[in-house]
Amino acid sequence: MSYVLGWMTATTRPEHALQFLVVLIAAWVVLAPVGLLRPHSLHLVAHILFPLGAIVSAAVAMQAGIDLIAGPTPQTMILPLGLPDLPFHLRLDPLSAFFLLLLGAAGAGISIFSAGYFRVGEGSAPALHGLQYHVFLASMAVVILADDAYLFMVAWETMALSSYFLVTSQHRIPEIRRAGFLYLLMAHVGALCILLTFGVLQGGSWQFTFAAMRGASLTPFWATTAFTLALLGFGAKAGLVPLHVWLPEAHPAAPSPVSAMMSGLMLKTAIYGMLRTSFDLLHVQFWQWGAAMLALGLFSALFGAIFAAVQTDMKRLLAYSSIENIGLIFAAIGLSILFAASHMPLFAALALTAALLHALNHALFKSLLFLATGSVLHATQQRSLGKLGGLIRRMPWVAVLALVGTLAIAGLPPLNGFVSEWLLLQSFLFTPQLPHAFVNMLVPLGAAALALTVALAAYVMVKFYGIIFLGQPREANLSHAHDANKLERLGLGWLAAGCILLGVLPQLALRVAGPVTGQLLGKTVAPAVSLWRIAPVAPEQASYSGLIFLAGIVGVFGITFVLVRLIAHGRTRRTAPWDCGYPWQTARMQDTAEGFGQPIRHMFGAFFRMERDLPAPDDVAPRYRIHVEDRFWRTIYQPVARSVQRIADGISILQGGRLSVYLLYSFITLLVLLVFVL
Repeated sequence: MSYVLGWMTATTRPEHALQFLVVLIAAWVVLAPVGLLRPHSLHLVAHILFPLGAIVSAAVAMQAGIDLIAGPTPQTMILPLGLPDLPFHLRLDPLSAFFLLLLGAAGAGISIFSAGYFRVGEGSAPALHGLQYHVFLASMAVVILADDAYLFMVAWETMALSSYFLVTSQHRIPEIRRAGFLYLLMAHVGALCILLTFGVLQGGSWQFTFAAMRGASLTPFWATTAFTLALLGFGAKAGLVPLHVWLPEAHPAAPSPVSAMMSGLMLKTAIYGMLRTSFDLLHVQFWQWGAAMLALGLFSALFGAIFAAVQTDMKRLLAYSSIENIGLIFAAIGLSILFAASHMPLFAALALTAALLHALNHALFKSLLFLATGSVLHATQQRSLGKLGGLIRRMPWVAVLALVGTLAIAGLPPLNGFVSEWLLLQSFLFTPQLPHAFVNMLVPLGAAALALTVALAAYVMVKFYGIIFLGQPREANLSHAHDANKLERLGLGWLAAGCILLGVLPQLALRVAGPVTGQLLGKTVAPAVSLWRIAPVAPEQASYSGLIFLAGIVGVFGITFVLVRLIAHGRTRRTAPWDCGYPWQTARMQDTAEGFGQPIRHMFGAFFRMERDLPAPDDVAPRYRIHVEDRFWRTIYQPVARSVQRIADGISILQGGRLSVYLLYSFITLLVLLVFVL
């Protein structure tokens, strides 16, 4: 035992960080097939394998955090795997360490929650859940550590396939099979673009390593081609508009822990890939790249917020919210490229820090919210917002912890979502110093779009939390709802604690993001000016203190409580709130999901394609129904699908099923080849 502890202590040192991380990833791979020994044993998978997977995730986060704080030089390793002339290369640097920290921190909470979430009879057998789940985690970690195109694509495809099987765990439902097919199709379209990106980055050589790509010399045309392909490939995986169509379909179809992993973790591998390509593998940045990414990111953010506001399915609402947050991250990266191309490294580091922190924050609060919807789904068997309500009385633990995630994603201090959005807004305030007049005219519109998006996101979260947890139950069976079990509470509490910690002490987040901006831009923002507050650029510009803000909130509540107790002298009593003089309140008088979305549908009607079913004047049981569709699906994807179907139908004519016809095709092909040869 002492030998094992000594080996672990030595291995976790910064100089052995990569080796220890490889051991941890191998532990995930070993855990994956163990459940197959007893395929239908829920106890083995849920109560043994998932907790062990959570421990491995926490160890990955701890090792990555140690590596970031120590700030060592990049470490490399060549594995005895792969093809004879194409071995697998690994590299640990600050960028990969940061995303491993994100993966491990959020993955630990999701794994703990999963230990209490999965039931017998939910789709695939428990052993298959455990197999695909841990392969999914391991493949994401390998994507982050890969240092050659070969290993990157192998891990990327493994990640796509394992997540596909997790999404379609309830494959007997046709809608879930359709969502899984759409997800897999878009994943392979993105993978093809990424493969072409690596082909361009090789610069005509046959070297597949990232080190060779860093040394390649590309003309501005080919560099722009590589950047565009990377934006398409990683944008498809991240859910960037208009490549987002799979995301609102796959998230509602998947089990809630899988939705949390896909939104909180998998989307961040696309962010990692975009950062790796833009700032590491490409030597130069052009301001046109940044402007294009900024515009695309802000449009995606606004699009996601608007569509989230009109959703009536709680998981679909969170899926569109993920599009909004991913758009903000891409906008921050685009702004960083703009500053870097204009030789303004400090402001570029500020924007990139905002992107990194929002990626980390989104992994925490979005995983927390998806897991909370899983607890609600198990307790009520309902996903529709129109059939929920009043659950704060039946599910107080879930309600309190979900409130933390709701306030965080709404960008309210002193939680973590505010910090990254505040940094992004600070970055926009420095854009007038950009040397491009055209950009200076348009960037204020981007700042306005950012402010509108953040306001709409807060509006969406009021709808999400208020309709699910507040008011009166809209269905009679909600009286039988039960709170989350202990393991689910522990997983939710882990993620909620992360949201609070990074909001109250944002110095920690700036400390781990600093080495990344130092590696990619050669510049870092100031982690803190004191123990109490941060000032990323300069104290006279702007500063923020989560601790002081929290102390102010606690102080106001404390003083109010004391004054009320002193004035009332214990004569307080509980009574119903004022009901406008009408005491017969029912759930039908509460705001519905459709009612919340009505102003958004009217103001942003151009974004939607709406179908309404209106009741007849003499209908004795009138019902009003509205169906909101994405215009991109009708205008882009359905025409493409019809064209492909027509081409396939035309080609199918060649399959006549007669041997003589196939011999005729062969004979004609031979004649054509002879003509070309002669």
